[in-house]
Amino acid sequence: MIIRIDMTTKEIKKQAVPKKYALLGGRGLTSRMILDEVNPLCNPLGPGNKVIIASGLLGGSAAPCSGRLSIGAKSPLTGGIKESNGGGTAAVKLSKIGIKALVVEGQPEEDKLYLLKVTPEGVELLPADELKGKGNYETVKILKQKYGNNYSILSIGPAGERGYSMASIAITDMEGNPSRHCGRGGMGAVLGSKKIKAVLIDDKGTRGVTYKKDEKEFKRIAREWSKTLIQTKAILTNFGTANLVTPMNALGVLPTKNFSTGCFENAEKISGEHLRELLEQRGGAYGHPCHPGCVIRCSNVFKDENGEYVTSALEYETIGLLGANCGIGNLDLVARLDRFCDDFGIDTMELGVTIGVVMESGMISFGDEKGVMQLIEELEKDSIMGKLIGQGAAVTGRVLGVQRVPSVKGQGISSYDPRALKGTGVTYATSPMGADHTAGNCLPGRKGYRPETMKDFDVTEAEGQWELSKDLQLMTAVCDYCGLCFFVGPTWENMEIISQLINARYGCSLSKDDVIALAKQLIKTEVEFNLRAGIPQSANGLPEFFYREKLGPKELTFDISEERLQRIFDNL
Repeated sequence: MIIRIDMTTKEIKKQAVPKKYALLGGRGLTSRMILDEVNPLCNPLGPGNKVIIASGLLGGSAAPCSGRLSIGAKSPLTGGIKESNGGGTAAVKLSKIGIKALVVEGQPEEDKLYLLKVTPEGVELLPADELKGKGNYETVKILKQKYGNNYSILSIGPAGERGYSMASIAITDMEGNPSRHCGRGGMGAVLGSKKIKAVLIDDKGTRGVTYKKDEKEFKRIAREWSKTLIQTKAILTNFGTANLVTPMNALGVLPTKNFSTGCFENAEKISGEHLRELLEQRGGAYGHPCHPGCVIRCSNVFKDENGEYVTSALEYETIGLLGANCGIGNLDLVARLDRFCDDFGIDTMELGVTIGVVMESGMISFGDEKGVMQLIEELEKDSIMGKLIGQGAAVTGRVLGVQRVPSVKGQGISSYDPRALKGTGVTYATSPMGADHTAGNCLPGRKGYRPETMKDFDVTEAEGQWELSKDLQLMTAVCDYCGLCFFVGPTWENMEIISQLINARYGCSLSKDDVIALAKQLIKTEVEFNLRAGIPQSANGLPEFFYREKLGPKELTFDISEERLQRIFDNL
């Protein structure tokens, strides 16, 4: 079923799932519903926008790493369509209750906050003004004391209440901490505009998801896949995504000092190896799952020098953008910034790019740790400077007169320099979502599904990167609509496994080509929304300085033509 919550009238309605949505889930469902129901020209923070919260097609099942939650809306950051997904416990619980999507629409006239309580018995809208202005950690603590520990909680911090364009939506993790986030694109600001402070989900009493065709076969396939993932993803289990810091620095891809170079002189101080040393010394943890059913377990629990919990988890993107990109080689400071972002409710990536832009302006210097903390204070105070930073890198750069602003479609670039990782640069420039590695990251060793992309590429060369990005964007979209973490691998081999799992659960007979066809339709949907919103497909490609400024040590520029970028999704 689909649950609709009209915040204008406070009405809650149950709706049977339309036939056209039957094989849509996660990003596939959120994007389709946004195109069908939201005026692309609407104000993202006005009553015409909607927030769609959906688990994937495999959510709540025995499939490994299938607990990702998708949240979609028109983005206040990009002005286009957006899906942001995160781990935590919410997706599994929604699936077990049998809710395909929560749709929050309309907007109340009164300035009052609400929470949405979702259980197998029904859905309630309750007053929540006592939570106004509170951070995510305090919000979760209060709600768990009042309603119990079995609830998964989605919440927004002060940033979402204030309408900051980098505002995130927190999701509680396996320990009940609000440390998993749908971070990108300002989804927290949209939920805040609906005056929803939190969503509580309890699946107590449910029997779990159903299997229309062959539950035994489904679980056999899932079990074998889990074994393979445990064996092949050991580096993520042992070092987390921070394991990328050292190889990306060696490759010249690690963004440093506002993407002025790809190598950071203090990379070893923020590396996965050093992170693991600190975790072991302080009683932290690695190999930590971010959601139920995760067998890769790339998360970690970071503690300070006194052994006190700080955050879970420190990821490569956060370390790269709040660390190297700002000239900061101090994991303890990066962890404090990560904790602030989790509590205040903002995207660590967008904040890291934005601070780099402020540093580029000369207001503070690269590596100025005290200056960074002063900027954090401005955010907390909601000062003019804080309001500016809260709107993200593109707006901040424009106001401060900065020419080198690493963003696409208004969204800050991920922690990979596109001059040395050119396929990912293609993804930045062409994804309907804006600059986002999770749309199709062309790391060394990644391959596509067509004959011309099933080979090793030199990631620093232009040859084949356009084609590889296209393939990986499509296979990643498959992961997104299934609710799978893309660390399972957007590979042609996995498309076969995914098709078998969908077939066993839903009684279908999909092939590998069929699951790719669903991804093609998904991306067509997103491109169509953006075109109606006045956003061209490539949105003028990457920022000019990536084409002009050479990146050492190989003196690389981004040299894939605008014409090619504009045609990437022709004839899908």
